[in-house]
Amino acid sequence: TILHDIYIYMCEKMAQFDAKKYAEVQQQLGKNKPAKGKEEKPQKPKEEKKKKEQKSKKEVADEPDETELVLAQEPKSKDPFEQFPKGTFNMDEFKRVYSNEDESVSVKYFLEKFDPENYSIWCCEYLYPQELTLVFIRCNLISGMFQRLDKLRTNAFGSVLLFGEDNNSSISGICLWRGHELAFKLSEDWQIDYESYSWKKLDPSSEKNKVVN
Repeated sequence: TILHDIYIYMCEKMAQFDAKKYAEVQQQLGKNKPAKGKEEKPQKPKEEKKKKEQKSKKEVADEPDETELVLAQEPKSKDPFEQFPKGTFNMDEFKRVYSNEDESVSVKYFLEKFDPENYSIWCCEYLYPQELTLVFIRCNLISGMFQRLDKLRTNAFGSVLLFGEDNNSSISGICLWRGHELAFKLSEDWQIDYESYSWKKLDPSSEKNKVVN
């Protein structure tokens, strides 16, 4: 029949590719959907979460621990020398001159700049020289004392020397500090070594106490 012939014809005919129609369809799809591989995923929620986590970590890090809280509640220790006037003598400047210049220059500087109204000079001598044996042991004795008196450095200066040899030596030195009292009595932390020495306050105006090369 005619219908049968048409059915056979439609089934036997191969499908034809319509390039123009395909292009129109693809163009229409391209307007409504981003190209594959170029679609961007939303980043804002992740970035905000990351920022919140970083902020939270920073806040935890900034919080003081129990030890810091205890230390913050403790009263700050006072400077034992604050009861004395500062005067005009610049201790740090003198130490720089003493360390970097010849003795003749540093001594001259000291005699010109020293403030006798607000600072004092002391001579010390070790009381038990018979107990001194090997030289290196005596040197350790001096260096140990200076380490324990480290907090004195801002307001004091000292030069302590060992004289002699093994089994025949002595230790003596010159110190100066702010105020006219024996500085070691101002703090319990400074009283470990000083009683092993005799201390004599010197008169800075006396010519016999002045040495200039």
